[in-house]
Amino acid sequence: MRIEPIQVGDFVHVYNRGNRKQNIIIDEKDKWRFMQALRFFNDKNSSAHILRQLLTQLSTPSVDSIIQAETVFRLGWPKDWPEKNPLVRILFYCLKPNHFHLLLKEIIEGGISRFMQKLGLGYTKYFNIKHKEVGRVFQGPYQYKLVGDKQIYLEYLSAYIQVKNVLELFPGGIRAAEKNISEALRFLEEYPFSSCPDFLGGRKSLIIDKDILGEIFPTPDIYKKFIIDIIESGDLCHETIEKYIIEE
Repeated sequence: MRIEPIQVGDFVHVYNRGNRKQNIIIDEKDKWRFMQALRFFNDKNSSAHILRQLLTQLSTPSVDSIIQAETVFRLGWPKDWPEKNPLVRILFYCLKPNHFHLLLKEIIEGGISRFMQKLGLGYTKYFNIKHKEVGRVFQGPYQYKLVGDKQIYLEYLSAYIQVKNVLELFPGGIRAAEKNISEALRFLEEYPFSSCPDFLGGRKSLIIDKDILGEIFPTPDIYKKFIIDIIESGDLCHETIEKYIIEE
């Protein structure tokens, strides 16, 4: 893949997968730990103490997914930590068993590079400690493609990243989802490891900043209609965004 320089203001599709296509998440705690990483590592301040605190929390048997979800979606920024100073804006995302997709906006020079380094190193350290593994969790450096700022690119990439990828997990896959759109929408709203619930109205995430997508889709009903139209048309991978899609 040709490396393109990232400038402040650029929108960037970022992707990485497990080493040798193996899973990067083994259980529910791994999923929530990755979500915590998206939230807490998006900060200019050092994350060393954050990692230690989260590792301690996750090593406690009584900590369940409900409490972990609180740290991702509802709890304020810890009072004893420096004020949050984001490296990037995360517009939308999706976590799957062996890979993830992010749509990021560069807001400071080198922000995406620094955030992805913290995310990759931090999650790898957590994973190897928890699962008593060594070596790489991810296949290598993250891959990315710069995305044009035209509205249609961001609209359809949102559908590709946080709708298509989730519906691939729907019982029977995307074809089954196309035949039962009401159930497909419910599945999208209830899958917690993507940003789609934030756009469909069921959640207000502390991870994402919708940025221009909040203007394009100012209400959940507008986004829901957009998604329904795309699912009905069978066009979740629109030809206008082919050059921005990273081969999995």
